[in-house]
Amino acid sequence: MGGFNSFVKLFMPKDRVFYSLFEDVASNLVEMAQVLNELVATTDPAVRKDKVHLIERLEHKNDDYTHRIFVELGQNFITPFDREDIHYLAATLDDVADYIHGSAKRMDLYKVNTPNESIRKLAELIHLGVLELHKAIPELRNMQNMRVITDACVKINSLENHADDIYDRAIADLFDTEQNAAELIKMREIYQALEIATDKCEDCANVIETIIIKYS
Repeated sequence: MGGFNSFVKLFMPKDRVFYSLFEDVASNLVEMAQVLNELVATTDPAVRKDKVHLIERLEHKNDDYTHRIFVELGQNFITPFDREDIHYLAATLDDVADYIHGSAKRMDLYKVNTPNESIRKLAELIHLGVLELHKAIPELRNMQNMRVITDACVKINSLENHADDIYDRAIADLFDTEQNAAELIKMREIYQALEIATDKCEDCANVIETIIIKYS
């Protein structure tokens, strides 16, 4: 019980700002991933440009949330050990946003007007991963529904493994079929950014699992 009380203190400055900020980040990631899926589903250049710009705005919004978390860390008295947990979770969530944005930005810069099936599948897995984060993070408020947290983390790990398989097949096909070196490099970078986004979701799940092991 001492461990759980320690975790509650960790997330209980006067307005419980950390709970709210992490939940805001999770919701923002869901919106980013949804827009990414809308981007890869359309071939309309104007719509695609709007989606890229929206993802960029949402990424900046995520940066603001992350900055606020770090500011609160500096203003609230928290033990160094607990401070590390908050910092790491905030940083890994921010990484997810960065790679969603990076994926969209590369597709725009490299003029990938007709995303292929591999790109669409990877975008879908990113969306599914952040939806699981969105389920798990609110449960950190009281740790009363541990099954929701653990199930979400297990699902995220499974999604990341699936993304690895899609990425490996996509890269193999790319090297088999693409004769233009510049196009090969462009597509590989897009695949990598998308796959790394799923890796970062798994990193978030690993941080959450570490937290519940320490404090449950």
